Amino acid sequence: MEISHQPCPYVDCGSSDAFSYNYEKMVGKCHSCGQPYPSKLETHGWAAGRYPTNRNKEYDVLSFTPKAVRAESPSNGKWTEMRCINRFTMEQFNVLTFDDRQEYIYPSGGIKVRRLDEKQFYAKNGFKGDELFGMNLFPAGSAKMVTVTEGELDALSVAQMLKSQYITPVVSLPSATPSKKLWEKCHDWLDSFPKIIVSFDNDEAGNAIADRIAKMFPNKVYRVDHADLKDANDFLQKGRVKEFVGAWWGAKKYVPENILNTTDQFLSLYKDTPEHQYVPTGIQALDDKILGLMQGHFTVIKAPTGIGKTEVMRYLEYNMLQRKIPIASWHLEETKLRSLLGLVSYHVKDNLTRRDLIDEKQAEETVITAIKDLTKDENFYQFYLGDGQGAEELIEQIRFFSQAAGCKFVFFEPIQDVVVGTSEESKESMLADLSIRLSKLAAELNVGIVTIAHTNENGDPKYCKMIGQRASVIINLDRDKEATDFEERNTTYLRVEKNRPCSEEGAAGKMRFNSDSFTLREVF
Repeated sequence: MEISHQPCPYVDCGSSDAFSYNYEKMVGKCHSCGQPYPSKLETHGWAAGRYPTNRNKEYDVLSFTPKAVRAESPSNGKWTEMRCINRFTMEQFNVLTFDDRQEYIYPSGGIKVRRLDEKQFYAKNGFKGDELFGMNLFPAGSAKMVTVTEGELDALSVAQMLKSQYITPVVSLPSATPSKKLWEKCHDWLDSFPKIIVSFDNDEAGNAIADRIAKMFPNKVYRVDHADLKDANDFLQKGRVKEFVGAWWGAKKYVPENILNTTDQFLSLYKDTPEHQYVPTGIQALDDKILGLMQGHFTVIKAPTGIGKTEVMRYLEYNMLQRKIPIASWHLEETKLRSLLGLVSYHVKDNLTRRDLIDEKQAEETVITAIKDLTKDENFYQFYLGDGQGAEELIEQIRFFSQAAGCKFVFFEPIQDVVVGTSEESKESMLADLSIRLSKLAAELNVGIVTIAHTNENGDPKYCKMIGQRASVIINLDRDKEATDFEERNTTYLRVEKNRPCSEEGAAGKMRFNSDSFTLREVF
């Protein structure tokens, strides 16, 4: 709760109604003298009782008060201009420079020392690295925002560029990898400020710290865009002070990379996401149910052994290539040549799946022309994993095809053969882990991942039910291999068993295998 129009606690002010005080945060400000409360200024005797502060609490991180600045003398160093940081700023933070070193005094008296010649650091006076440099100079909650940097010189640079004694407290982390103890010790002090602005290097370490702070203080963290420069001191040394000040005032709310929260992020999601994230399969009845194969989703085609799952997948692959969609494919139970010739057969509508058939039909030139046709746009990537490689390598391959090669879909089959377990229990565990990772990877990369799963006698994915549980879409295949009617024996029935994107489930058409062309086509 905040009260306003109260008497100022400061002796030198005398205002009877310009002071505002927040009981929850235990801080205030006089709008007459412009001073925050609490501060170092002398107060009336009644102020502590009327306007209690965190300083009245038992000693903890919130009760740090400014330490006395040591007098400058030849024996203890000087407040010396360095890297465009002026003497006044050095004095403000009590940073002393000697002939061979510079010393940064932390709140509890520990000193971090920087060698000027080797740019190396060492500790003295019991320095532990579990506090923020400069936090003893600013009472908890004494401003609407606090700025945090990665290094002491960056903190001094920000303070100088912003003239921070009038705008914001500025503190620094002791290193790019702060300890858990630091966060525990400084959490309440940081949390006492409504807004936390971070000015970190735009690198892996800086991003990691920004992520951690954003998770600790949700909806309170804002990040300064350093543009093409490394850190705040770069701005100061290059004379780009106005640019930094503008970037500081324009700092945008920061949320970790894996979280969407701001209006800009959601607008970007809406505007930048491709309009069509699915590709029709070419099977009309199936598309009526699922629209098509979905990018960003994990699709499982399941059936018992010998039903024709591989041919259905090959049909889907060829349909993608005809639509000029970049794809990657791996059929574990086939040779690389057999997989290629399967696509060739679809292209020429003739069974050219074996060399003897190619020779018999004198179709060498036909095959070569078809291969050139299928691969001329370089939209087709065929891959395989070596002996001993498994789930980890498959994940990396999919990431490569999506991010480096621009593939929209990755096909592989069967999923059960990717891992090798010493027992059914171990194989189940490995397949469950792989299925979870594939479903997350599909969403993360916005790539469609399509696989085949062998089923057991109950119709569940063999070895691991999690395969089906993690799939966004499950297409079940069924064929009567013992039917007396030739056409029925070669007809595969499709049924959508799970359809998270579109909800429609049930019968999804049928396809008939032509043994002369060795291809499938939809029949009605």
